[in-house]
Amino acid sequence: MSSTRCGISAKQLEREIGVTYKTAWRMFNVIRDMLGQDTEPPLSGAVEVDETYVGGKARAYPKRSRAEHAARKVPVFGAVERGGRVVARVMTDALAPSIKSNMRQYVLPASVVYTDDANVYRMDLDIRREYPNHHRIQHHTRIYVDGDVHTQTIDGFFGLIKNALRGVHHGVSRKHLQGYLNEYTFRWNHRDEATPLFWAILDQVRKDRLAVD
Repeated sequence: MSSTRCGISAKQLEREIGVTYKTAWRMFNVIRDMLGQDTEPPLSGAVEVDETYVGGKARAYPKRSRAEHAARKVPVFGAVERGGRVVARVMTDALAPSIKSNMRQYVLPASVVYTDDANVYRMDLDIRREYPNHHRIQHHTRIYVDGDVHTQTIDGFFGLIKNALRGVHHGVSRKHLQGYLNEYTFRWNHRDEATPLFWAILDQVRKDRLAVD
C-alpha cells in the first residue's frame, strides 16, 4: 500500500505474498479501518468544500435504467485545506442536512470557505450564517477560477480517488467505500511529511492498537 502511487488490489496482494484472496481482502479492510482513526482537529484557513458521486458511468445500452443507475451512485462529502489536510466521508444523500452536518463537524466556522454554486451553498441560510466568509464559484456559467475563488483542489482529490478506484480496484461497493476513502485521505494528509508513508501507516496502526488495549 505504501510503495505504490495508486494503491494495490487484494488480488495483487494475494499473488505477491502467497495468501488467499479472502485473507488479503481482510488485511486491507483492517488496515483501512485503522487509517480512518487518524483523528485531527477540524479544517481551518482556506478550505474548499464540495460533494461528488462515486459509481460507474451509464452505458449506451444499459441493463439498468438511468434512474436505477443514478440510485446506485454513492454521494461523498469532501473538504480540503489549501496546502493542508483533506477529509472525505460517505453520505447517505447529498441534500442540505447531510452536507451541513459534515461541514459543522469538519470545517471551522472561521474558515474562508470556497464552494461551487450548487443550491445548497447558495440558498441555505444556515450555511450562509454559520460560514460568513464564504465564496462561490459560478460553475453554471462555465467559470471555474476567479482569482482565489475555485474548487480545483478538492476536484483534483476527487479525480485522484476515482482514477484509483477505476484503475486499481475496478469497482467498490457502498459498504466498503469509506475504507478506501480512509486510505486515500491518509495518503494525501501524509504526502509532504519527512517520515516515509510505510512508517506513517505502521505508526497509525500502533496508535490504534494502543487505544484498543
